[in-house]
Amino acid sequence: MPTIRIAQSKDTAHLAAIGLRSWAGAVAGLADVDAMRRKAEDAFVYFLRDHAPAVTVAERDGVPVGWAAREKYDGSISDLWVDPAFQRQGVGTALVAALEADMLAAGIPSADILTHAQNAPAIAFFQRRGYRIHWLSTQYSARLDRDVESVGMIRDLVEPGADGTGYGSV
Repeated sequence: MPTIRIAQSKDTAHLAAIGLRSWAGAVAGLADVDAMRRKAEDAFVYFLRDHAPAVTVAERDGVPVGWAAREKYDGSISDLWVDPAFQRQGVGTALVAALEADMLAAGIPSADILTHAQNAPAIAFFQRRGYRIHWLSTQYSARLDRDVESVGMIRDLVEPGADGTGYGSV
């Protein structure tokens, strides 16, 4: 099981590299990875630099192997990136569980995530954790110069009480 902690500014380069490797796998076939690599790398660096307190890191033997974020500290998981060498080893599950625990502690009753509709591994990952597809949409992406289908997924974190209020975790 990985160790979970909050990101520090010294983590930026390492976490950006993890994000870039994971991103390249997630958009393969959807985008020209080589053409977009530099912009994607810059986006990861800027995001991590500006949002470090909102970033949760998973480590193995003191080395970061994945990270996730709640950019706006609400019920939305804005990022989940696991180094491809560590995928399917419980890292993503530990990160999502940590974010969901933070949401519950903040009184947030449900969690949601957005991904592109062709990201079958991510959709399956979240479905195994109790997320369900809540909506589908198609929007034009200027970066990709094409329409991209997106999937919004949601998971209730609390069960509704008899009076409609939420009590306890699911």
